[in-house]
Amino acid sequence: MIYEIRTYDLKVRSQTEVLKRFAGAIDKRQALSPLVGFFHTDIGMLNQIVHIWSYDDANHRERVREEAAATDWWPPKVGEFIIKQTNEIFTPWPGAPKLSPGTHGPFYEMRNYHIQKGRMDQTRARWDGALAERTSRSPLLSIMECELESSHKLVHFWPYKSLDERWAVRSKAVADGIWPPKGGDSEEVISQENKILIPASFSPLQ
Repeated sequence: MIYEIRTYDLKVRSQTEVLKRFAGAIDKRQALSPLVGFFHTDIGMLNQIVHIWSYDDANHRERVREEAAATDWWPPKVGEFIIKQTNEIFTPWPGAPKLSPGTHGPFYEMRNYHIQKGRMDQTRARWDGALAERTSRSPLLSIMECELESSHKLVHFWPYKSLDERWAVRSKAVADGIWPPKGGDSEEVISQENKILIPASFSPLQ
């Protein structure tokens, strides 16, 4: 199983129209392969949409994309609104929850960490020792990684019913000393970013 995360930076005030055009084609596209989630940013980089697709493997992804590109309805005609596109392929960590349809939010925190090349095994070992206690406080939607040119990218998703719940859970976990995972060194994590995502009306994750 692999996940493709596509992030589009949009022109200001174009988001409503972009979502409308995706909504008009999404059912036909999902007949080819499942959409995991489709979101827009609420906190963090604004005017951004994030869509996540699952595939069996790289060959499956290539076959589906070729089939979709041969249609006249995919991708939706939104090029006039896009400033930048980022496309990344992620592999879930062993034992990570599978991204499955359902109502978990409506607030999804997406945290992106760039890990120094050669340090991801170290990171995973530290996190494996802390995740059980952390996920007893609130569920982890999934955690995955991808290899970049000079680093590895770690992405983890946390759903919350409200931003107040997020603040309470995270504050208590920090106060109790169970999160973030202990150990590591100043060279392990290069950078960190988080954003709060809101699902589109047609997103399988709500």
